[in-house]
Amino acid sequence: MALFAIALCCVFSTAAFANNLSITKTSLRDKDAGADTIKIRFNITWENSWKDGTNNDAVWVFAKYCTANCADGSTGTWAHATLKTSGTNPSGFSGGGTMPLTVIVPADKKGAFLQRPTQGTGTVITTNVKLVWDYGTDGVSDANADGVNTRIRVFGIEMTYIPTAAFVVGDTSSSTLMQGASDNDPWSITSEGAITTTLGSGSNGYYYTSGGQTGEASTNSIFTIPANFPKGYAAFYLMKYELSQGQYVQFLNMLTRTQQGTRVASTVSGSTVTNNFVMGNTTTAQFRNTIQCPKTGNGTSPTRIIFNTGGRDSRAANYISWMDVMAYADWAGLRPITELEFEKAARGTAARVPSEYAWGTTNITACHAISGTEDGTETCATSGANCNYNAASFSGGDGDSGLLRTGIFATAISNTREKAGAGFYGNLELSGSVFEFTVTVGNATGRAFTGTHGDGTLSTNGNANVSNWPGISAGEVTGAAGSGFRGGAWNDTEVDARTSNRYFAACEYPGRYEYFGGRLARTAP
Repeated sequence: MALFAIALCCVFSTAAFANNLSITKTSLRDKDAGADTIKIRFNITWENSWKDGTNNDAVWVFAKYCTANCADGSTGTWAHATLKTSGTNPSGFSGGGTMPLTVIVPADKKGAFLQRPTQGTGTVITTNVKLVWDYGTDGVSDANADGVNTRIRVFGIEMTYIPTAAFVVGDTSSSTLMQGASDNDPWSITSEGAITTTLGSGSNGYYYTSGGQTGEASTNSIFTIPANFPKGYAAFYLMKYELSQGQYVQFLNMLTRTQQGTRVASTVSGSTVTNNFVMGNTTTAQFRNTIQCPKTGNGTSPTRIIFNTGGRDSRAANYISWMDVMAYADWAGLRPITELEFEKAARGTAARVPSEYAWGTTNITACHAISGTEDGTETCATSGANCNYNAASFSGGDGDSGLLRTGIFATAISNTREKAGAGFYGNLELSGSVFEFTVTVGNATGRAFTGTHGDGTLSTNGNANVSNWPGISAGEVTGAAGSGFRGGAWNDTEVDARTSNRYFAACEYPGRYEYFGGRLARTAP
């Protein structure tokens, strides 16, 4: 049975806020020069963790290292650390001593999942987690591989484990913008095997066009979704929240100056910094995007810009393009999700409900009021609110219209999916907030995606460079072909927030807009 059918009241029994993920006291210890390894040690804590009989949350952790000139604003280059051994609780690794966690290292060894070893809920607090870094594989010398000549930083992203299971795509709404619409014969995804389908009704006619957007399959066409296209049946991990402004700033601050210039809208080259608020490319915050480059404190012609959010780290990120999201995914060792995986995360194994939202009902209430200072602890003061949509103008907090703190509807009284605005497995804001980029099944470019993960390294220009990702051209993701977006947005009506609405599912928008954001995944090891 799904998490929210049996355990939601436990998972959200205390105020979730931003779940306060914290990684502290990072260090390098216990070098083994013979094996070219050294242990990365740190403490980790996060709130409202869970593990039940069906699924669990986890934190994807990965490390970046720098061997010279590594201070903020310096010329030093940060690279991705490769771990030594894959598997569950590999030799030499440790999930910590206070509350030992399970450590799962995937085959590419670009990071690890940390999760509860047994069923339970509540705050995770553990000290002295140990990951074994294979510095020899990364080309670091014995002389540099220590805590003096090499700096190490560990990053964490809260994820939700979505188990292997069959599920149903689309609903029975009369709208032909839904997969499976006007058809009482459900499109059941029962394996990761290839699917041959046509447009319209019929035995295999579960696919409906996305409103005639660029690149969509034509009427009555027959096509195959290949076996290696991730369909959502196989287990995967998905970010619990949408990408936040704080996470995007962490990413920006680890890039070179050239890479930074590619990943923001404002000009930040040479001695020029054209605007403080770099994503909307303005001198004032736009639609509550506060990612900024202070003109003071960065010096003249700095070698690396230091960005910040003005204290709004927990707010969902907007003005993020497909190329920006893919660069973050590649840098973090993650991958984009497909539109079928999006529906799996929202609906899970539950029966379809006509015109349902990600929480499985047709009830939706917009947030109009913010309570508290917007420091990551603020709440929505609108009674029954479970979604950010319809361009609501907020009273309280910083005011204005735009993005809210990620996970804001999961509070002490949010003991149902509907109240928390949660998908079947615990992912928040799948409906509303920002349109989330997905890989489309609507054209051959999207269907060529095979689920390859990022390797932690970007091109010199700051672009993702994974060979089969949508938008790839000349070895870099510089376009949006093969992508689309799902889930509705803060300035959109409730219609597009419905789980199965795919009006924009094959719409290739390469630009940065106030309603674009993202959420990323990783195939379960």
